[in-house]
Amino acid sequence: MNILVTGGAGFIGSHVADRFVEEGHNVIIVDNLSSGKEENINKKAKFYKMDIRDKGIEDVIFKRESIDCINHHAAQVSVRNSVEDPIYDGEVNILGSLNLFQNAVRYGIKKVIFASTGGAIYGEQDYFPADEKHPLRPMSPYGVAKLSVEGYLYFYNTTYNLDYTVLRYANIYGPRQDPHGEAGVVAIFTQKLLNNEQPIINGDGEQTRDYTFVGDIVEANSLALAKHFSGIFNVGTGVECSVNELYKRLTKSINSGIMAIYGPAKPGEQIRSVLDSNKINEVSGWRPRFSLDEGFKETISYFRKIGRASCRERV
Repeated sequence: MNILVTGGAGFIGSHVADRFVEEGHNVIIVDNLSSGKEENINKKAKFYKMDIRDKGIEDVIFKRESIDCINHHAAQVSVRNSVEDPIYDGEVNILGSLNLFQNAVRYGIKKVIFASTGGAIYGEQDYFPADEKHPLRPMSPYGVAKLSVEGYLYFYNTTYNLDYTVLRYANIYGPRQDPHGEAGVVAIFTQKLLNNEQPIINGDGEQTRDYTFVGDIVEANSLALAKHFSGIFNVGTGVECSVNELYKRLTKSINSGIMAIYGPAKPGEQIRSVLDSNKINEVSGWRPRFSLDEGFKETISYFRKIGRASCRERV
């Protein structure tokens, strides 16, 4: 199958692209490298450095590649930046997606797998964990945009019969995550601890998230293609973990005694977030395979490896 992976040079998208290549698919990657990295791109994939908003994407890619499926991970991913510049967020996350979907209809593409968000769509939860029937109260333009794209997919399905699977991710961590952005607390803490620096915990550290290893997210994307299930599905562990507990377990995994610094809470930060993934389990058998400690082991190994590579480059 010919699969277009947008954002295939990014943290999650590159892992998904790797899996599709391993499964024998022809993978075409589109990424403008604004946050993705060229070294993440699978060497067996065909790479186009393009923006999903570019109208020329039709002539350059869709007319040439006979695409069967779009796996859509390209996005403006910063919640904070979406608040500061909602117009840009909408241009990338909504208009960029529509550019893809219009071409999907035009060229008879069979399937779209869309990377959505759990926490940012549900907002402050009424019950825990949140299932797919939970009220939708996005508190940021980023969450609003993701929810809008889900609505557009429903439109394209009912009007043009474009099949789709929406995967609402929990808080994903693992190798290749950017430790310099606002998100990705596991990556941020890991790199700082390995560099013998003190991480900062925002607020009292009792805010919780559903930390899910990227390998489990890759499995959900693979199953969405192989099992042919459609609709909207949460993808998370169903287990809440506070930032304080996360830090405690991470320092133990690294064997570090560095104490964190507590800073001011982020304005508007969600207090609790955890997802119920029973629905995707029922249709595909998916369930998380990596515990936090197992995921930490893989993540720490990656950051140690790139740290050694960085040191060699400076010598």
